[in-house]
Amino acid sequence: MKEIFQRLIDGIPDYKEFLTVEEMDNSSKKLAQEFPDCVELFEMGRSRENHPLYCLKIGNGSQNALMFGCPHPNEPIGTMMLEYFSRELAQNKELRDELDYTWYIVKAWDADGTKLNEKWFKGPYTLYNYSRNFFRPAGHQQVDWTFPIDYKNLHFHDTIPETKAMMDLIERIRPKFIYSLHNAGFGGVYWYITEETKEIYDAMREAAKKQGVPLNLGEPEAPYCVAYSPAIYQNLGIQQSYDYLEKYGVEHPEDSIKAGTCSSDYAQDLCGSFTLLTELPYFYDKRINDLSEAGITRSDAVLISLDNSEEADKFIKSTLDISIKYMKKNNPFRLALEAFTDNAERNEAERKMVKENPDFAKKATVAEEFDNLLVTKFYKMLSYGLLVRANECELEKMAASNEDDKEKKEALERAFKLAEDRLKALSVELEEKIHYEVVPIKKLVAIQLECGLIMADYLKNN
Repeated sequence: MKEIFQRLIDGIPDYKEFLTVEEMDNSSKKLAQEFPDCVELFEMGRSRENHPLYCLKIGNGSQNALMFGCPHPNEPIGTMMLEYFSRELAQNKELRDELDYTWYIVKAWDADGTKLNEKWFKGPYTLYNYSRNFFRPAGHQQVDWTFPIDYKNLHFHDTIPETKAMMDLIERIRPKFIYSLHNAGFGGVYWYITEETKEIYDAMREAAKKQGVPLNLGEPEAPYCVAYSPAIYQNLGIQQSYDYLEKYGVEHPEDSIKAGTCSSDYAQDLCGSFTLLTELPYFYDKRINDLSEAGITRSDAVLISLDNSEEADKFIKSTLDISIKYMKKNNPFRLALEAFTDNAERNEAERKMVKENPDFAKKATVAEEFDNLLVTKFYKMLSYGLLVRANECELEKMAASNEDDKEKKEALERAFKLAEDRLKALSVELEEKIHYEVVPIKKLVAIQLECGLIMADYLKNN
């Protein structure tokens, strides 16, 4: 790695917490005031709750690059990378000249959703505290999955304001390089890229290895992911999801898909942008990259996972039924739960794929077994957290307005208690079965930044 890049990585602070949206906004304003010669701050649009969406423009390179944090609001690792990188760019002309990009930086794209996660941003970083204060919107409300698409019988044009703001920015700047700063919750490091760049795979994996964070070598995020190399996948658009459902027996895939496509798909089609995603975990267990043989077939592990997921969804739906008539239709937690438990056709397609695909007949690796039997339960904890919060937010509104409706309050409190008890019980189970470590924020920022530098430098020269 170039010496100037290594110095940059070495200078990352030992962050102990994540910044709130207000803290990020204030930091960006201060940066623009401090460095008016090379930093401009402008409002690229407004959120659905009318929060300004700020974009920093830094430098004056020969190509444009776009980086955005919180494309999903529970994913703030990228915001800390951008917090550090934006200041370093502003104060280091040598770095700007070496990279030779004009940088457009959006720290918190889904500002409204990010605010709903802020209760866990300052810690403690435990499975329970993360899931209890977690929020992720339904697909049709996700800023990075409501780009317009017309594909076969799928026609999505219900684009939300945050997405429209990003569409306008991409159309105006036509970036050569986009860094979409997602992150996972549990597991290891993996990447999505627009097309194969074999020359830098080892360098990206080495970036994770240097920080002591394992690769994610369990099941891919979606059964239709195309692996270019271990832990490196082709970028996903909604077309792959459609084709997968169609292939495995879903008669009308468009009825199961409630979202549009994503920024990487949109930008590649519009102007040939290359997008990188570096997915990182808050928590990891060393089993996530153990490729030794487990005592179960991969198909059996996936089928057990699906059974567990369906049982959890039944509990969520039955608990939601207790109080849903007292919830506002725009309750964001309710909307998310309704979307995340609408899995019948997808589950059936996955069962069919597992039976037909010979790759699933072999023995599972320890990583695959761990992913299917335990990591998937961690992700169900997040839905239990949403269930708690769906009832909690209605109870808080009742208290704030002094609403006196005994029947409503009793229903909300009953559902709240059932959800909270289930969340706590699963938390205790997973604390016993998962030997997890919390990855220091500094290490996560280092991996994400180094991979971004590697890719930006590669694209500049190729």
